[in-house]
Amino acid sequence: MASATREGGFEIVSLNISEKTGTRKRPIPRARFAVGRGVEGDAHAGVLEDRQVSLLAIEEIEEASAACAKASPGATALAPGDFAENVTTRGVALHELPLNTRLYLGTAELEISRIGKECHAACEIRRLIGDCVMPSRGVFARVVRGGEAGIADRCRYSLR
Repeated sequence: MASATREGGFEIVSLNISEKTGTRKRPIPRARFAVGRGVEGDAHAGVLEDRQVSLLAIEEIEEASAACAKASPGATALAPGDFAENVTTRGVALHELPLNTRLYLGTAELEISRIGKECHAACEIRRLIGDCVMPSRGVFARVVRGGEAGIADRCRYSLR
């Protein structure tokens, strides 16, 4: 008996790039995804095969921001791009999706290639609040079909 395909939808909250690695990313209105590279214009493009595009849910950022406010009253709230993610989403627990899940963002197609990563010692967020969500909640993907995506574009995932 063949297994059923499960699908779901989600939103893009922010698309983000940076000119240098190891820094927070800034929002852009649209992103172009290139096969074998990642997000065009981003410092991480083409650097690592299994981490071409980084994704993080806004729900994780909001939770970390609340922890930051508790640890450092008066601290500035965390925002999309602060964890150096290229795509900030809403409406799906990305870290719970299995490897090889297909993500469709606008006209681009990505495939989840890695969940989590080792957080480098100089991580700005880790220094601020003592923890970072990227090692356990960040998701990385390869671009399998190039294309573009913007905030208003339709997004969905498909488990095979």
